[in-house]
Amino acid sequence: MSEAGWSAWPAPAKLNLFLRITGRRADGYHELQTVFRMLDWGDTVRLRLRPDGRIVRHGPDLAAVPEAADLSLRAADMLRSELNVGHGVDIRVEKRTPAGGGFGGGSSDAATVLRALDAIWGLEAGVDRLAAIGASLGADVPVFVHGHNAWAEGVGERLFPVDLAPAWYLVADPGVHVATATLFQAPELTRDAAPATISDFASGAPLGNVFEPVLRGLEPAVEAAFQALAHVGTPRLTGTGSGCFVEFAARGPAEDALARLPQGLDARVVAGAPRSPLLDALAAWSPQGRRQEVQGTGF
Repeated sequence: MSEAGWSAWPAPAKLNLFLRITGRRADGYHELQTVFRMLDWGDTVRLRLRPDGRIVRHGPDLAAVPEAADLSLRAADMLRSELNVGHGVDIRVEKRTPAGGGFGGGSSDAATVLRALDAIWGLEAGVDRLAAIGASLGADVPVFVHGHNAWAEGVGERLFPVDLAPAWYLVADPGVHVATATLFQAPELTRDAAPATISDFASGAPLGNVFEPVLRGLEPAVEAAFQALAHVGTPRLTGTGSGCFVEFAARGPAEDALARLPQGLDARVVAGAPRSPLLDALAAWSPQGRRQEVQGTGF
């Protein structure tokens, strides 16, 4: 594809540094607690204005995701409908985050489409309104729209920005995907954990991920990844996906740990970000729509 007219926007991955279920709401949804950590690694969303008002996706692997399930397309369509505009756009997502890993790839792609199109189309809808649109696409979309590391409660919609110390993560993808609905239906799932506090988290209390024992029991590949990572640190699960990680205070030890992992495990070292790289790209955007090259370790 010609690069003329395209802009490039980061869609960072995330980690859940812990995840608890503290109860169930009257509408059937579970009350959650978690901390979202933005990463300096993820997908890149490329956008180009169209004069014909159509929303068209591009890329080599379009058959893998039906259009009706493509969160990036849905985000563009919902934004256009919500703001009652007739603008068109070409969308191309360069994927790096693995599907089903719990790294938030699809949700982040959708959030980046919302924020970037709001800028490119000159809508000025406001972050809160964009987050509300994103919430209808998925529970993780609003945190990516806001773009800050955050303590989250409810179904993930109540967000409280938190400052997190610099960290590096050895991230592994076992390559399996278990439907979130299946995990929530597991009889052994703990649904009534005592609510944690931000001070509990800050003190280093082992808050854990409620889905870890379920996934380790269901998927041998997840158990094998945990066993491998346990030789270099304390592994944790992210979100409701199969991805797992070990945290390090510096890059060097993380790289040394990566070198000690067994052959065949899909793993990498990535940096935690103080905030979403998308916010920096938005701040650098010019109204003339010049093409942005996103810098960083993962984009």
